[in-house]
Amino acid sequence: MVNSKQIAGEKACEYIQDGMIVGLGTGSTAYYMIQKLGDRVAEGLNVTGVVTSKATEELARERNIPLMDLNDVTEIDLTIDGADEVDAEFCGIKGGGGALLFEKLVAHASKKSIWVVGEDKVVATLGTFPLPVEVVPFGYKQVLCQLEYRGYQPLLRHHEDGSIYLTDSQNYILDLQMSEITNPKELNAWLNNLPGVVENGLFLNYASTLVIGFSDGSVEVRDK
Repeated sequence: MVNSKQIAGEKACEYIQDGMIVGLGTGSTAYYMIQKLGDRVAEGLNVTGVVTSKATEELARERNIPLMDLNDVTEIDLTIDGADEVDAEFCGIKGGGGALLFEKLVAHASKKSIWVVGEDKVVATLGTFPLPVEVVPFGYKQVLCQLEYRGYQPLLRHHEDGSIYLTDSQNYILDLQMSEITNPKELNAWLNNLPGVVENGLFLNYASTLVIGFSDGSVEVRDK
């Protein structure tokens, strides 16, 4: 069976050049890119990675990819990451894996961002995938009530064992069940102005290239 995520992730790795500082995304698609990058580093490629999660850091260290803290970076040459949804305008939803805050910080510091997705992630309108909103634990129910009042149907994210999910920053995530997001710019601004919200999973004006993997084994590259 063809693994479209692996094919697309390995294709995106081809964009990484010697001497680059590279943002390393989080999630299943980024996993294959990092594995391929580890192979290239073993063959002599000179790069430095900046991670977007503890899970990515662990994988990068296993593959002997040199790492640098975001605080020590002036600018990142290229970030390669996945997305939970992306539309025709290259606006996306990210954070299904819980790393939205670190992913957005790394993306914001990057000269170029490439998103690697399977064909099922490309949508006409954002919103089918729940929109993650990272909130501080203190008073989070106040934020939840504001989101409920707007009709966004927020659900506090839990682990399978019933415990509350914590991000790498020890925050909670409220997943909004919206079905359709027709005003992503306005929603992004409103959410980030809400006290208690740390960040939200709307990524607007970050990606400039999409690498899309298809179930037949083909890969399509789209530039904005």
